[in-house]
Amino acid sequence: MFVGLALLLHPLWLAALGRFLVRAEEPLRSEMVVLLAGDGWGHRLRRAAELVREGYAPKVLVSGPAGIYGRHESDLAIAYAIKLGYPAEWFIPLPHPAGSTRDEARVVLAELARRKVRRFMVVTSNYHTRRAGGLFRSQAPQADLRVVAAADPQFFPDNWWRSRTGRKIFLLEWQKTLATWLGM
Repeated sequence: MFVGLALLLHPLWLAALGRFLVRAEEPLRSEMVVLLAGDGWGHRLRRAAELVREGYAPKVLVSGPAGIYGRHESDLAIAYAIKLGYPAEWFIPLPHPAGSTRDEARVVLAELARRKVRRFMVVTSNYHTRRAGGLFRSQAPQADLRVVAAADPQFFPDNWWRSRTGRKIFLLEWQKTLATWLGM
């Protein structure tokens, strides 16, 4: 009976699991927008640039791990932003060797401290907002930050299971969320 009920109600509990990953906040006027790495399609980049265009912050700090054909993601992202017509002076590259969101937060927070930035927004994909926000807040509990979601056309929290890519994103993000909870 339980299995039958679970199957019947699967859209409800699957959507709840997808929505759990999303913990996005409204933008807030800030000193800086922080663009997290990991989106090779430019959804995060466009959202960060639009926040600058809308007057929420004057600049975007572009996080950029190495490893894409010997180039940092920040350099590739900024070149793409310029190609889309955004002014180059809006973007500040932050090349680094971090290979995880936890390490990326450490690098970004150190750079923000060096620049004496106290209020900032972190832009990441919708499914990554809860985990990224938690990692940033755990490393800088005094920080005045908002986590702003960039919509991802491959992941919709309410029906992620209907596409193969949505299922892959969901499973990978839950794996990383569980690993984060376990301190890995």
